[in-house]
Amino acid sequence: MSLLFGQPGRDQEVWAVGELTTYIRELFDIDYRLQDVQVAGEISNFVRARSGHLYFTLKDERAQLKCVMWRSAAERLRFRPGDGDAVVVRGRVGVYEAGGNYQLYAESLTPAGRGDLALAFEQLKQRLEAEGLFDPVHKQPIPAFPRKIGIVTSADAAALRDILNVLRRRYPLVQVLIAPTLVQGADAPPQIVRALRWLDGRDDLDTILVARGGGSIEDLWAFNDEQVARAIFAARHPIISGVGHETDFTITDFVADLRAPTPSAAAELAVPDVGELRPLVLGSQVRLAELMRSRLDQMGWRVQAMARSLSHLGPQARLANDRQRLDVVTGRGVSALARRLDRATGRLAVAQARLAAVSPLATLARGYAIVRHADGRVVRQQQDVAGGDRLAVQVVDGQFTVTVDRNPAGETGPTT
Repeated sequence: MSLLFGQPGRDQEVWAVGELTTYIRELFDIDYRLQDVQVAGEISNFVRARSGHLYFTLKDERAQLKCVMWRSAAERLRFRPGDGDAVVVRGRVGVYEAGGNYQLYAESLTPAGRGDLALAFEQLKQRLEAEGLFDPVHKQPIPAFPRKIGIVTSADAAALRDILNVLRRRYPLVQVLIAPTLVQGADAPPQIVRALRWLDGRDDLDTILVARGGGSIEDLWAFNDEQVARAIFAARHPIISGVGHETDFTITDFVADLRAPTPSAAAELAVPDVGELRPLVLGSQVRLAELMRSRLDQMGWRVQAMARSLSHLGPQARLANDRQRLDVVTGRGVSALARRLDRATGRLAVAQARLAAVSPLATLARGYAIVRHADGRVVRQQQDVAGGDRLAVQVVDGQFTVTVDRNPAGETGPTT
């Protein structure tokens, strides 16, 4: 049976539990003061159901109040509530008929004494820091002389113009690739993540800048997003964060490899200054020229030393040595031959002297002669010749021919 508020005569009847509970719920529903209330207290018995709904008790030193926050409202929270948190809950008071108790249906939660954004920032910061996302060991060095830089920011932002002006002034050699994205609002974080991943997937970049101009904590909140932080941490390329003004800090600043106080400062940290490089380059040129001269001198000395070594080890040196040895050997041979010739000449002279002593020429020199027939037979006795024989007579200085006129046995000597 149903029970409508204001029906007469029901105070003397017996109520069913459901009827009474419904009647009480209707009383809560028609009391406008209970439809939009703010209640301060401390959270206890906090439970996040698998459905996404939140169940907790709000208490103070005097009482307790059961609370429920449906998933649709819980998804709008910017911090993670938990036991012990002092909060202000805004919602409506109603009756949960099945349990027979009244409870507060929460529409929003605000940390007591602090904004929910500040608390959400601290909670995410502590959690990511505990995971090691801020650890310096993971920080990558920023290239000193980048060839191409990627920029994640709004295409219409003044921050982008400031960055480009600084890059042109300091290091006009660098190329720039812009990945435009929203930098504010609920749609900004996923766009920032997509822009980061697109730039990080390229192989022609050296550094990535994530930048946005100043603003309130709400304006900068896209750079406190957990997915943005994890995308920066997972990037292959070094990332410089230049979000807000000098006093602004975001989660992006802590995760990035280098934090800059402003977008312009991020551009200054990303590239060198050509004005400062010019004297360094000139000095390097001088040192390089001196080093080249010194190296050339050293190489010249080495070439000379090697040439001297080659002169001793080369065939020319051996030829010169062999030539000199040949001269020595030849001299020795000539000397030996001369000595042998002298000895042979001496022996020849002795032999000549001995031969001369027994030579017929010596006899001829004393006035004797040798007589021969025409056929060369020596005339030894008188009877060896006859009249008319032609004989050759050899004397010491030559020979002449004679003819025998008479028989030597009884005749006079021969006539020529």
